[in-house]
Amino acid sequence: MKKSNQTEANKRWQEKNRERSRYLRNRSTARSFIRKQATNEDIEELKQLIQEREQSLKE
Repeated sequence: MKKSNQTEANKRWQEKNRERSRYLRNRSTARSFIRKQATNEDIEELKQLIQEREQSLKE
């Protein structure tokens, strides 16, 4: 019973906060990929993408 109430509350929060929910979901997916599946090539590419993103945020 309590679990159902929590599930409904989570669903309402996600509907009210779509952008934040999407951000958190994407962040979780990225972290999981890096921890569990990324190859050395993936990691090198991600490092480059991170550097580029850091530069764009500074500007």
